[in-house]
Amino acid sequence: MPDRKILTDISSKSWEHPADRAALNALRALPMFDEVVRKVMGFFGDVGVRQLFLANAVLVGPNQRPGLNELYEEVLATMNCPTHPELYVKQSPEAHAMAVGFDTPFVVINSGTLELLNREEQRFLLAHEVGHIMSGHVVYRTLAEILLLVGLSGLPVLAGLALLPIQVALFEWYRKSELSADRAGLLGSQSRDDTLGAFLKLAGGANQGDKISLEEFMKQASTYETQTGARETIMKVLNTVFRTHPFHTVRAGELQRWIESGAYDKVLAGEYAKRSDASTERPLNQDFADAADYYGAQTRDAMSKVGAVFDRAKGAFDDAFKGGQR
Repeated sequence: MPDRKILTDISSKSWEHPADRAALNALRALPMFDEVVRKVMGFFGDVGVRQLFLANAVLVGPNQRPGLNELYEEVLATMNCPTHPELYVKQSPEAHAMAVGFDTPFVVINSGTLELLNREEQRFLLAHEVGHIMSGHVVYRTLAEILLLVGLSGLPVLAGLALLPIQVALFEWYRKSELSADRAGLLGSQSRDDTLGAFLKLAGGANQGDKISLEEFMKQASTYETQTGARETIMKVLNTVFRTHPFHTVRAGELQRWIESGAYDKVLAGEYAKRSDASTERPLNQDFADAADYYGAQTRDAMSKVGAVFDRAKGAFDDAFKGGQR
């Protein structure tokens, strides 16, 4: 592999997706959301989170999985991460990794992920999780992970609160935060094919002695995105509303568009926001404006078709009702 560029002093603003920040600001504006966060943090704390997620995991270090530790150290150096989050490996066949914690975030990667992905694909995934930490995602992602793991009924501290709107908005932001972290993962990997190849394996598994094609997978991703009929649009919403992650085809397509926009190459050329430069902070209304452009470009035509479906359904209902009156 060629030498990777060290992204000295890089700010997370350099990779954050506009829909991520807008969705997070909308989530924070929900009534009672701050109280939910406060109660869950107070109930678990950092000690409780570590017990919840690390009861059966192994801390990676120079003498424990030294090869993975070396890879992780390279990722932290490439991203110029200002902290050194701990890395744990958890025994689980599920291909998954996460960054969790309140005051002191850490990264957990499942053993099934290490079996599925090669070293360079693992590099992308580790950089993805480091991106979450550097973007300040971890408190709210930990809240979502706890809701998934423990369930609403398992959190008596939240009794009496109307949680469904918060849960829906939290998962909407969670999915959008993945798009930001995917960009961070690509910047840590600096290999387009290894990054997109990770999505291919996460979607369909290892090759198991057969041939798998990244080119065909990207064609599939394009096909999914161009299905904007009314029925397809409604099913996409229903299929994802309670998911924490976008579909892997969607993530691959989003990342390919970011590459084609030229933004990725600019970052590698040194044109990126710096943590030391306060002027890189974006105004909130700009986040919403950019997100509106993004959502508009993605959904405007599709939603007009959805409206037409509802109009036809209403017309059919009216006709049937009139028929019954005869």
